[in-house]
Amino acid sequence: MEEEPFKRSALRVVRGRLRNGSWVDEEIIYATDPNNYMLNTGHLGSRLVFDREGHLYFTTGDRDAMMVAQNLNLPFGKIHRIHPDGSIPASNPFFAMGRVSALPTIYAYGSRNAQGLTMHPVTGDIWSTEHGQMGGDELNKINPGDNLGWPVITHGLDRDNTPLTPYKEWPGMTQPIHYWTPSPAIGAIEFSTSPLFPKWENNLLVAALKHKNIRRLVLQDDKVVKEEFILKDCGRIRDITTGPDGALYVLVDRRGFILRLTPEVSLF
Repeated sequence: MEEEPFKRSALRVVRGRLRNGSWVDEEIIYATDPNNYMLNTGHLGSRLVFDREGHLYFTTGDRDAMMVAQNLNLPFGKIHRIHPDGSIPASNPFFAMGRVSALPTIYAYGSRNAQGLTMHPVTGDIWSTEHGQMGGDELNKINPGDNLGWPVITHGLDRDNTPLTPYKEWPGMTQPIHYWTPSPAIGAIEFSTSPLFPKWENNLLVAALKHKNIRRLVLQDDKVVKEEFILKDCGRIRDITTGPDGALYVLVDRRGFILRLTPEVSLF
C-alpha cells in the first residue's frame, strides 16, 4: 500500500517551560480525538489568549472542510475555552447546558479560520478576526455560545468568484462588528495599551498578510468609527504585540524578521 502523501493531523495545545534556553516539562493540555484527525493541511487555527480569570481561549480552523464549523461534535472551526491545566470551565456554554452532543471545550463556533484573538483591556471581552475567503474578513466580539455563521453566511465569495452562499445573515447567527471586502487577509490583532502611544489607547491594531499593512481601528460602542493605516508595504504581517518596553513588535511572515516600532523610529 502506498503511503499517504500527508500525515493526518490536528491541533494540540501544550504547555512547558523555558529553562536555560531549552524547552522542558512539556505537557499536553488539549488534544483532538485521533479519530478526528484529517489529511487537509489548511486552516489549523492556533491563536491563544488568556482572559482575566485565567481561562485559555484558542482557535481551530475549519480545515478547508467548511461545514464542520457548524458541527458541535467536531473541534474544527471553533473557539475553545479551557483552564490552564486542560480541564473544562463549568460555565462553558454547551457544557453548562449538558449538551452531550457538543464538545465541552467549545465557547463559540461557525469560524472559518480565526487568525487573531485578543482581550479588550477595559471590558475583558474576547475579540477575534476571521480570515475570510475572497473577501469577508471579519472582526468579531465573542460571546459564549455564539454561532459566527461560517459557511452559512459570509460577506465573501467562493474561490471562483461566485457566491458561496446567498445569505449574509441568518436567524441565530452573529453578525461581525466589521468586515473587509476585498479581503486584506486579516491576521493578528492587539489592543494598544502602550504608554508610548497614548493617543492610541484601547485602539485595535490589525495586521494584514495579503495587503502587507497594519491598521488602527478606533472603536466606539462596539463599532468601528475610524480606520487608519499606520504601516504599509513592509511584508506579510503575521503577528503584532506590545513589548515590556512599550514598543510594538511586528513579525513579518516569509521575510523572517521582526520590526520594533516606537513613536520616534522604526528599527529592525
